[in-house]
Amino acid sequence: MAANAFAEWDRFNHRALGGTIFHGTAWMQAVRAAFGHRPWYLIARRGGRIVGGLPLFEVRSLLAGKLLVSVPYAVYGGSLGEDEEAQKRIQAESYALSRRVGARMIELRSERARWTGVRVVDRYVTFRRKLPDEPEDCLASLPRKARAAARHARCRHKLSVSFDDRHLAAVWRLYCDTMRRLGSLNYPFRFFQELIDRTPGGHLVSLISYGNQPVAGLVTFLFNGVAMPYFVGADARFNHLSVNNFVYLTAMERAVTEGCHTFDFGRSRRDNHGACAFKQNQGFAPTPLQYQVYTPPHGAGTDLTPSNPKFRMARRLWPLLPAWMARSLGAWLSRHIPG
Repeated sequence: MAANAFAEWDRFNHRALGGTIFHGTAWMQAVRAAFGHRPWYLIARRGGRIVGGLPLFEVRSLLAGKLLVSVPYAVYGGSLGEDEEAQKRIQAESYALSRRVGARMIELRSERARWTGVRVVDRYVTFRRKLPDEPEDCLASLPRKARAAARHARCRHKLSVSFDDRHLAAVWRLYCDTMRRLGSLNYPFRFFQELIDRTPGGHLVSLISYGNQPVAGLVTFLFNGVAMPYFVGADARFNHLSVNNFVYLTAMERAVTEGCHTFDFGRSRRDNHGACAFKQNQGFAPTPLQYQVYTPPHGAGTDLTPSNPKFRMARRLWPLLPAWMARSLGAWLSRHIPG
């Protein structure tokens, strides 16, 4: 895509129903640079104007073969279209593309199912609610227990927050250590850096400190008035200070200052009871996501989620790895598991 084509697509994404940061060209360029996945942007036009589109990435996985994913390493994706005709054109061209590249599966991370006759995967829920009009009202908007924990973090434990892109390396290290502790893969630092470089004014990098000790960090993306906390990490030794409550409260407060009206807590697997419970305790109700998976006649379905029993032993062993080894292996393996 040429620079003017990038700009045209991003304008469409901003106005399209269901458009997200993950559909945009900044995400596309970061994924391509960090992981090497080839992007395919299918676009439907009418009268020279974009009326539908679908960002797909060709993922060559050692574990699952060739996949088409919309969008890898993202909460949301899937087809955008102004009407049913545009959707049908995009769906038909996607099937043709899967045949041309030999993809075993097309995965659409759609918030709402848009394709007819394609299986819906009932595995994930998302959490979203309106932000207050003023940053000082964010604390009061939390449920009682969450509000008390966040207030104690600030007033009793004297946690502080700093927003600065220069904290990115520290946030990434906290994130990697948290992922290792949870038995999950971390993404490479380059992916973080590419996203920050390509979203000026569209992100927040926050670091929580206890005295001079960094204890938690968060990267939050801002798009069309929606703030989405995305990459988070915390030092488990300081969990008793309610660092997780504080890192999200401060992100909400800053998001309101930046003009955001909605806080999107992102997805969780239904079977990830801890993550779901934490988000609900912050006052967010779950909404089912309607991801769709199409398996071509020549293809085969595959499950690369942490819920797959085949990964159970690996997930148990992962926290036992040295931190440096888990970071390196996680960065490499994540290229083949487009979470």
